[in-house]
Amino acid sequence: MASVSVSEPNLSPGPIAAVEPPVPACMFAPERGCGEDADGAECCDDGDIFNGEPGDHLDFTSKLALVSPSGEQYDSLLRQLQERVEEGCGETIYVVGVGSDGGDYGLCEADMQASVATVESLSQQLGAHTVLLRERTEAGGRVRDYLIRRSVGEADFLEVRVAVVGNVDAGKSTLLGVLTHGELDNGRGFARQKLFRHKHEMESGRTSSVGNDILGFDHCGRVVNQPDSHGGSLDWTKICERSSKVITFIDLAGHEKYLKTTVFGMTGHLPDFCMLMVGSNAGIVGMTKEHLGLALALNVPVFVVITKIDMCPANILQETLKLLQRLLKSPGCRKIPVLVQNKDDVIVTASNFSSERMCPIFQISNVTGENMDLLKMFLNLLSSRTAYSDEEPAEFQIDDTYSVPGVGTVVSGTTLRGLIRLNDILLLGPDPLGNFTPIAVKSIHRKRMPVKEVRGGQTASFALKKIKRSSIRKGMVMVSPRLSPQASWEFEAEILVLHHPTTISPRYQAMVHCGSIRQTATILSMNRDCLRTGDKATVHFRFIKTPEYLHTEQRLVFREGRTKAVGTITKLLQSTNNLPSNAKPPQIKMQSTKKAAPPRREEGPSPANEEMAISGRPASPHTAPVRGAECSVLYPLCFFCPLHLI
Repeated sequence: MASVSVSEPNLSPGPIAAVEPPVPACMFAPERGCGEDADGAECCDDGDIFNGEPGDHLDFTSKLALVSPSGEQYDSLLRQLQERVEEGCGETIYVVGVGSDGGDYGLCEADMQASVATVESLSQQLGAHTVLLRERTEAGGRVRDYLIRRSVGEADFLEVRVAVVGNVDAGKSTLLGVLTHGELDNGRGFARQKLFRHKHEMESGRTSSVGNDILGFDHCGRVVNQPDSHGGSLDWTKICERSSKVITFIDLAGHEKYLKTTVFGMTGHLPDFCMLMVGSNAGIVGMTKEHLGLALALNVPVFVVITKIDMCPANILQETLKLLQRLLKSPGCRKIPVLVQNKDDVIVTASNFSSERMCPIFQISNVTGENMDLLKMFLNLLSSRTAYSDEEPAEFQIDDTYSVPGVGTVVSGTTLRGLIRLNDILLLGPDPLGNFTPIAVKSIHRKRMPVKEVRGGQTASFALKKIKRSSIRKGMVMVSPRLSPQASWEFEAEILVLHHPTTISPRYQAMVHCGSIRQTATILSMNRDCLRTGDKATVHFRFIKTPEYLHTEQRLVFREGRTKAVGTITKLLQSTNNLPSNAKPPQIKMQSTKKAAPPRREEGPSPANEEMAISGRPASPHTAPVRGAECSVLYPLCFFCPLHLI
């Protein structure tokens, strides 16, 4: 038996040689990492297990482990495969003919047939389908890659959310129109017309709202989308019934003036992956870097699609690729760019994509359809990044509200955790007073298809009983009564300032995006005197309008104009149970500034007492009197007057 080499298990069997080795040589999908290789090396050193000695220790590092397993080995293989499928949220890529014992890759015909029979038997035990992805020849024989995907019922499907971002005119809506409707573009915006929601979007050709489109795959990886031959619209219910996996595209705006909408789509809709669109003729311009930085700040894996290659000269395309690779390799990104050119590259990159280091780059044309099949295959192999447990208390965040004639109030959003069934009683809130109201779920729809339950990670719409649409806003949640939820006015967060033209100090106000929450907050105090671009600090925030339902370890984006900061919530400071009168300060403050401000200025109280008299609550102990405080008391919105800039 050949001795085990330390470097050999990490050799890449794929065709990509110019990139860091992306595929560790293990029997299962490569994202299990090199930890299994290390285990395999220990197994090799324990004894001559490969030379026919059965031993008590089961060894799965050999490529022959699947050929004729004993009963005990079969059970161990079944447990391993079940773990892999659960880790991949219902699917995994299984490589037959590759071991991590240092031997040559590949199996002879007889061993391959026996191994495939074992894999299919294991899949049947788990109620899963086995689909051959590719077959290649190595030094020791043949190697096959199989996609193992768990079977789902007609009313259920696997769901992966992909946010589509990029600069204006990069071809985002056009690509989604081609993918979802199966018709190529005519080069003049034919494909995107089917996706726009508003009249001004059709006239200008620019997306201004968050759009949702779906692409369904059956268990063999075939696209099931079939547009209506008359109106050209998609029947979402039929697509979901025929699909074992549905990709939900979150079509976001590329124009700078719609950045608020794009940030809300990235934070509130919780995408699993981000598709960054770059026009090959325009290159990396405008909001491209902005959107890439937002995806990196939220820890969303990114893959790049370069469009319009049919109309771009070869030298301009090469220049765009060179600039893109330089950007992805820069210290801020630290990605490994991989140019996808064939199906082997697709399988290698999809297997390693969840590591967040690899960044596949696709070159496509919406007019000629070039490389479109590679992109569809890649989307089919993507699996959700987070596993959810049905035993956790249910939690649902609201992204949008509707009033449907004959149905009533409908809310849509994402199930964060737990299991929600029809007629469950959940707590809806927080309202402006920070209270939560019991509410019954009248009906549930997923992608316009009626269902009886939804699980963590799935998007859904609920029809609610006996509540007006006006009393529900984006950012509210529906949670299980077991959680005993409390709304918070104030919280602490560790933030990193990505960009600010001057300095940030206490009493600075900006918009906070946290999940589907979008509200202005004030900085009450910091552990530093002031913050500039690139600074980190622990900051104490307070919401301006209403309390919100927050968690520690939630990611947030803090923005105002060109100012941008990202961070993580570390501590919740005040709940509405302790401060029942906290909902009134904004209204009292506005009345006081109009009627009673001049007399109070003549009386001349101290700034702290003045703030207490106007807001109806004691001044925050964290807010020290600063120069210009008189101005901000009389004119609360005047935070950029000369007094404050001195």
